[in-house]
Amino acid sequence: MSESDSGYPRETKLPDGGSVQVRLMSGEDRDAILKFARSLPEEDLLFLRVDLTEPGVIDDWVRNLESGSSVSLVAYDDEGLVGYATVHRSPARWTRRVGEIRVNVSPAYRARGLGRRLISQIFDLARAQGLKKLMANMTTDQPGAQAAFRKLGFVPEALLADYVEDRNGLSRDLVIMSYDVDGHSDQAGEPLRV
Repeated sequence: MSESDSGYPRETKLPDGGSVQVRLMSGEDRDAILKFARSLPEEDLLFLRVDLTEPGVIDDWVRNLESGSSVSLVAYDDEGLVGYATVHRSPARWTRRVGEIRVNVSPAYRARGLGRRLISQIFDLARAQGLKKLMANMTTDQPGAQAAFRKLGFVPEALLADYVEDRNGLSRDLVIMSYDVDGHSDQAGEPLRV
């Protein structure tokens, strides 16, 4: 998907009056993603699905973008990258209509509406790709993330005991939440109707 086809880049206003530029991620964002990941607090890194502080992981991400199995948005302010949202599709044919959403926002932008804006925009891109359901995975140790996704209309689908291992080798319970893409609209300032 090219930026001209998608309406990106675009300025995104935040509820507190701030704004960021959001655009489709490309290989040019590789170093900015690395810098962003390496600036995150250690407790954030514990729960990342993949280790974004490793250059090879970012290279794999870029290859997924180029192959079309992922679509990602990146948000920049005047200082640099401040967040991203991505939807990844599995190559398995039987889950081709399902995408996994991953979102991360700089601590300086949390509780300012950026995460919600990014999720709303990634929903629109997921719909354009024909996805019907989005999944979000998080641990039970992330009540803030669970609450944020619930506000967006995600519902818990499963709890898998001792399913994942954090960076310190500790096992954690995994919560799987889902959302029906067709029911979402880009009304980020209004309550979502589910």
